[in-house]
Amino acid sequence: MEQTFLLRELCRAAPEEKVVSKPSGAQFIQPPNTLRLKVGGSRFGGIDPAALAKAEAALANLSSQFEEWLADEMRKLDGARAEIQAHGYTVATAETLYLRAHDMKGLGGTYGYPLITRVAASLCKLTDEEAVRMKAPLFLIDAHIDAIKAIIRDQIKDEAHPVGTALAGELERKVAAHLASL
Repeated sequence: MEQTFLLRELCRAAPEEKVVSKPSGAQFIQPPNTLRLKVGGSRFGGIDPAALAKAEAALANLSSQFEEWLADEMRKLDGARAEIQAHGYTVATAETLYLRAHDMKGLGGTYGYPLITRVAASLCKLTDEEAVRMKAPLFLIDAHIDAIKAIIRDQIKDEAHPVGTALAGELERKVAAHLASL
C-alpha cells in the first residue's frame, strides 16, 4: 500500500515521466532522457552559436600573425634537429624533437597548413613511443623536417596540392615500413 502511494506521488511530481505497466502488475517508471537538455539540444552541442561566431572572428583577426607564429614554431623544430646534430640522438633530444613535432601537428591546420599537420603527424608516429623513438632513422626525421620547411616556404595551404600530397604520402609509407620492420 505504501509503495503504491509512493509510486503515485512520484508520477505526480514528474508528469513528463512515462509509467509502463507490465503484465505481472508491476509498474516501472522510465525517467525522461534529460541528457540533451544538459549538454544542449542545438546542433552545436550546447555551445552558444553567437559565442562560436565571436571566437571564429577573434581567430580570423589573429590570422595575420599566423605566418610569424608558424615561422617561430619552425625555428623551434629546427632547433631540436640542431640539438640532435650537436649532441647526438639521445633520450632528451629525441623527446624535445617529439614535442616540437607534436606542436606542429596541432598548429598546422589552425594556421591554415593542413599538410603540415599531416607531415608532423607522420613524424610524431615515428617518434611517439619512447621504446621505438630511439630507433628512428635520422634521415627520415630530417626528411620530415625538410618537408615541413618546404610546405612553409612554398606556402602550400591546399590539402590537395599534388606535390605536397605525394610527399606526405611517401613519408607516411616510409614511417609505416620502418615501424613494421621493428
